[in-house]
Amino acid sequence: MNLADMLSYADIHDLGRIAGTYACECNGHSKHELIQSILSRVGRRDVLDQFVEELSIEDIRFLNSLLFDQRGSFSIEELIARVRQSRFVQDEQQPDWNPRDMIARFKHRGWLFNGYSQQTRYLFEVPSDLKRKFIAALSKRFEQTLVRTGEPAAYRDEQKLLADDILGFLRILHGQELMLTGELVMYKRNLQQILESLAVREEPVGKTAWRFGYGRMYRDYPSRFSFIYDYCYFNDYVTEHHQVLALTERGREVVEAGLKEDPVQLFRFWLRLYKGPIPGLQSIVHWLNTLSSGWMTLASVKNTLGPLIRPFYYDTPDSILEQRILQMMMHLGLVRIGEDEFEGLVIQVTRMGSSMIEGTYVAENDRIVLPIDKR
Repeated sequence: MNLADMLSYADIHDLGRIAGTYACECNGHSKHELIQSILSRVGRRDVLDQFVEELSIEDIRFLNSLLFDQRGSFSIEELIARVRQSRFVQDEQQPDWNPRDMIARFKHRGWLFNGYSQQTRYLFEVPSDLKRKFIAALSKRFEQTLVRTGEPAAYRDEQKLLADDILGFLRILHGQELMLTGELVMYKRNLQQILESLAVREEPVGKTAWRFGYGRMYRDYPSRFSFIYDYCYFNDYVTEHHQVLALTERGREVVEAGLKEDPVQLFRFWLRLYKGPIPGLQSIVHWLNTLSSGWMTLASVKNTLGPLIRPFYYDTPDSILEQRILQMMMHLGLVRIGEDEFEGLVIQVTRMGSSMIEGTYVAENDRIVLPIDKR
């Protein structure tokens, strides 16, 4: 529902608090006047822009967690969890902090409403038209720190290569089965042969590397091949039975038919696999698409979107954005990455990527839960 609809269901006390937030001058005893006055104030772009401009980074993170979620309503427990997720400091530093205070502020601004039916009265909704206005207002705020450039002399664009390499990996297993170590990892010689056969070359993971959290085999294989392996494993194309890596019946059917994976399904799988260690991954991807009308410098993208990304153990927001998000988006064909003579690395969302991002939604709780690593 839109803001006008939600205001019509709100009681006069809630309307009075919202009107007070926007300094509306009207008859506080008239529900009609309160609604009209609130709509008049919120409808002014400069008013909403000013409110968004004054938001703290924690407010922005919480708001951002709601903007691209297609569900219509949220429980109080879900909202509290998202407020906590938007807070990157320990509660001990501010012992009086209460996540319900932020939810109350959003309610007083008319940005969150309780449902009006018996089934939704304990749920909360964000007005649909306000979501669109928030995205426009935040885009304006983010634009202030973005640096645009022209097309670089050269750039990497890997559209469709990932699907080719998945089929190539399965074809290798169609011709031979590979022995695995006791930890279900390929032996170095076999891994090296596979990596050399792929369209995008990667080096094996060094023994001293600290790697965790971005897939089932991420600790043992380089990022792109780890994704390929996990995709084949979770889609039941390969089996590790008795420490032997081999094709399943389904995997053989894919190879014999020469089927290539749908790029949309690869994108969906990546979101489900990576959203655990990167909360808000889907919203970051949407912001990259929303802001990418042309080439942008990587440094300015980090400066703009980095504050929305929660650190993950030893991974900083910058390394997560560059290595875990943008590099993988390039492998998926969603972005191209180039180098400008003066500005350094630059990025742009591809036309295919923009279409896929706009047409793909993965629910917040739809994620791949990895088994506990006992190795």
